[in-house]
Amino acid sequence: MTLIAGVDSSTQSCKVVICDAETGQVVRTGRAAHPAGTEADPEAWWDALQEAIAAAGGIDDVEAISIGGQQHGCVVLDADGAVIRPALLWNDTRSAPDAERLIRERGDDGEQWWAETVGLVPVASFTVTKLAWIARNEPDNAARIAAVCLPHDWLTWRLAGNDVGHADLSALTTDRSDASGTGYYDADSGEYRYEIIDSILPHRPILPRVLGPLEAAGTTPSGITLGPGAGDNAAAALGIGARAGDLVVSVGTSGTVFAVSDTPTRDASGLVAGFADATGGYLPLACTLNASLVLDASAQLLGLDHVAFDDLALEGDADGLVLVPYLAGERTPNLPESTGTLLGITLANLTPSALARAAVEGVVCSLADACTAVERAGVRGSRALFVGGGARYRALQQVARETFSLPVAFPEPAEYVARGMARQAAGVLSGEMPNWSADNDAEAPAEQGTAELLTSYRQATALLWGDAAID
Repeated sequence: MTLIAGVDSSTQSCKVVICDAETGQVVRTGRAAHPAGTEADPEAWWDALQEAIAAAGGIDDVEAISIGGQQHGCVVLDADGAVIRPALLWNDTRSAPDAERLIRERGDDGEQWWAETVGLVPVASFTVTKLAWIARNEPDNAARIAAVCLPHDWLTWRLAGNDVGHADLSALTTDRSDASGTGYYDADSGEYRYEIIDSILPHRPILPRVLGPLEAAGTTPSGITLGPGAGDNAAAALGIGARAGDLVVSVGTSGTVFAVSDTPTRDASGLVAGFADATGGYLPLACTLNASLVLDASAQLLGLDHVAFDDLALEGDADGLVLVPYLAGERTPNLPESTGTLLGITLANLTPSALARAAVEGVVCSLADACTAVERAGVRGSRALFVGGGARYRALQQVARETFSLPVAFPEPAEYVARGMARQAAGVLSGEMPNWSADNDAEAPAEQGTAELLTSYRQATALLWGDAAID
């Protein structure tokens, strides 16, 4: 049996799965936590990767490994390979003013320029705005930047044996999917747009070499082949075997809606990012900043664990309570300074069960808005596939079936990001992406949901945010 490993280095944790390269069967797994926050010392990711590998029984018997990572995190290195400052993560919204400035600098049609040039319009999440924030607020750090990379790039580089004092910055690599989320790479042409970097930093840093879908990034010191890796959403699409017509709804810390496409998306509204996938195609994607973190916060407020919170949310409806769940600002719609709001409170409905239900409904409606944005960008969906930890809530499944206009399906829970990276690692070894049996064949019900709940939610967002809301 040939063994390969896939890694999911996410916002919250690091997961490792070790699989049979031929069948995809999971042989063993490991997991370790990441520190919370909107910036992180990359060394914490490295420590968690080592802990997760050890928990999975080590990788001495593994032939290849690929890493999927949280997108957009800005890792800046000096000439010796040392991390200059903690990485600014995708969920750090302090660069929102820089996003606005980057758009204004391109004139009256700035949004269109960005969409046509790199397939996305800057928002606080993207790497390009993090670089602009560093340049504006920390000029001494900006002057030291010798290389810029992403979380999965840095971890792959470290696995290859690079470290402070033994660093080859030219050996940094990435893949199309993660590069396409930076804001300075055009996935359609396959080129970095260096003029964007040149307009931000006082000098041009090294950027990772962009690998093909099955191109090796090198080897570990012990000879294990390193795959190119991917951004976490592209990795999940590989892991679940997403096909044309599937809208994948990932309910993690944030929420994402993405689809596999043969053609690039260039949405000047900025709601849909024209990312690349991990196979050579494209992955149009809308992201919300608030998904299961809203459910976690609500459960904590009510003093409940996840199971008890789920049970409570299933007891009845929200009875007129509407939660607009922008607890961490929001990206779809682009309202980085927004806050969450609870509307429709009465003496009758200010109850734990109604609050729990309203939290679930708010998250589902926000994800439905993200689906609407992707479909308006030209993607035709035939069903919605729900994945991620938040998709395990029975209350969320019930509300999704009642709300979504598309048939919905809930494949068996699995570590789809890590599994997708294991599939990639197997493909790097064989030269061809394996056709592992997918877990996404769950039948979606033919009936469609009702529009009543979503209508009430959109009325609430329009009342609060006017034209910025999705209708």
